[in-house]
Amino acid sequence: MAFDVARLRAEFPILATAAAGVPLHYLDNGATSQMPRAVLDAIDRHETTSRANVLRGVHRLAEAATAAYEGARREVARYVNAAAPAEIVFTSGTTAAINLVARTFGEQLGAGDEVLLSRLEHHSNIVPWQLLRDRRGIAIKVIEATPEGRLDLDSLDRSVTPRTRLVAVTHVSNVTGAITDVGAIVAAAAKVGAKVLLDGAQRAPHGPLDVQALGVDFYAFSGHKVYGPNGIGVLWGRRALLDAMPPFMGGGEMIRTVTFEKTTYADVPHRFEAGTPPIAQAVGLGAALAWAARLDGAAVESHLMDLTGRLLDGLQTVDRGRGLVRVIGPSGLQARMPVVSFAVEGAHPHDISQLLDREGCAVRGGHHCAQPLMDFFGVAGTTRASLAPYNDRGDIDAFVGALDRALEKLL
Repeated sequence: MAFDVARLRAEFPILATAAAGVPLHYLDNGATSQMPRAVLDAIDRHETTSRANVLRGVHRLAEAATAAYEGARREVARYVNAAAPAEIVFTSGTTAAINLVARTFGEQLGAGDEVLLSRLEHHSNIVPWQLLRDRRGIAIKVIEATPEGRLDLDSLDRSVTPRTRLVAVTHVSNVTGAITDVGAIVAAAAKVGAKVLLDGAQRAPHGPLDVQALGVDFYAFSGHKVYGPNGIGVLWGRRALLDAMPPFMGGGEMIRTVTFEKTTYADVPHRFEAGTPPIAQAVGLGAALAWAARLDGAAVESHLMDLTGRLLDGLQTVDRGRGLVRVIGPSGLQARMPVVSFAVEGAHPHDISQLLDREGCAVRGGHHCAQPLMDFFGVAGTTRASLAPYNDRGDIDAFVGALDRALEKLL
């Protein structure tokens, strides 16, 4: 059966909106995806029937809230194929999840230990390790990028050393859309006993994961990029590693006993979830992942690759052989996700984005929190179009037409 994008689009109320009569063509999914009715309804239902605090309450609403919160944890565990729900820690997003690892696993590292990053990383997978370097004296090393915007795996053997303790890299680049060869990373890390963390913010929206098959040790992603609400994220970690990690925030719910002399901590995952958690957001995330898991993965992938190819062809058409439009990242469809960034000589990405917005095309312009990668490509920023299953050919054609008109004004 052919992929029915019109039926899918009908599940997203915001896609039917317009501004000043201009339809919305939402192509900024790499930053934030939209929420389907199933998620909106789940949040509304929770807030209107089960709103209460979790874990400690014994009244009816508190018990219902706790059941919903822990049910969401089980849904996340299914989506990533965790060995157990206890391996799922709720955070406020990918950034918080990576910081959690840096502040807990990282505190076990010291002077001379190395953390290996890559040129492709989002700032959220760079700055926490720099802060760890300042606290603990670790060394940071970098896997360089290829001209196509992929990890330079030929340099792995030189980059991984007996002092490497952690390799922390993106699963999918938020700039180039390139998919990391996780197997090569895991194999190289295993040779020296290093652990592997994947920033999965750009990969998690594109169907269920299998963290056990990937062979990594930590996986992080955000709810607002997987058709869920803002303010919720996930850190998956291997249970043995989480058990060995101390908490990094103190407060309610993460303790077993407290006296002025000593505190004992709760088991994972609760030792990492101090205070009142984002309960409704977790419920929404669980609903979002349940919704995403029901999609036909192969049909969605085919649909998105068709749109990505159409977009790349459109960029060539707009360029008209002038050599002014430069795709930053893979120029083809192999081993990539539907994230396309481009630079236009003589035009600032913010100006391009604003002109596109006037025609209803929502894209992202700037350095995408990846300044080291921008430096590598010699650009200050790019314009990025990132796709979701609810995008259709009409969105791509509107984008290409609007871009053509924008460049006529700017060049």
